[in-house]
Amino acid sequence: MNRVLLFLCGLVLLGAGGAAVVAHLGRIPQLDSGAPLVPGADLPPTWVLVVTAVVAVVLALLCLRWLLAQVPRTPTATWRWSGDNGSTRMSTSVATAPLAEEISGYPGVRKVEAALTGPHTAPRLALVVRAHGDADVREIRRRIDSEGVPRLREALESPELVATVEFRLATSASGARVS
Repeated sequence: MNRVLLFLCGLVLLGAGGAAVVAHLGRIPQLDSGAPLVPGADLPPTWVLVVTAVVAVVLALLCLRWLLAQVPRTPTATWRWSGDNGSTRMSTSVATAPLAEEISGYPGVRKVEAALTGPHTAPRLALVVRAHGDADVREIRRRIDSEGVPRLREALESPELVATVEFRLATSASGARVS
C-alpha cells in the first residue's frame, strides 16, 4: 500500500507541475500566462495565513515522521566478557546467524529472523519464522526446541537462554501473509 500511495502522490504532483509549466508557456488558450494568479492585490484575512502556516507545519512533521519510519532500525548489541585471559566482544547478530541459517534449512521454512536481547548473563532469543502455509509448524517448533536452541545455549554457555518463536505463515504460491 505504501508504494501505491507514493505512486499516486507522485502522479498527482507530476500532473500539477506539468500543468503549471504548460500554463506558464501559454499553451492553454483559456489561461493568460501574464494574468495574476488571484484577482486583486489584497492580502487574505490573518486567520487564513495562520491556518495555512499550521497546516504546512503539521504536514511537514508528518512527512518527517514518514521519512524516519523508512530508515531501517536493526540495532545490534555487542556483548563483552572479561576474564583472566583478556576480554571478548561479540555482536549478537554474529551469534544468531548460524541458528537462523540452520532453521532456514528446515522443510517448509522460507526465512528466519533471529535477535538476541538482554545482557549476556540473562539473554533472550526472539525468532520470527516465515513458513509456507502448508508447512508442519509443530515439527519446525520441535526441531527448534530440540536442535537449534540447545546448540545456541551450548555455544553461548548460557543454559538459561529463553527463546520465543513467532510464526508467520504464507501461501506457497503467492507468498502473502496469512497469519
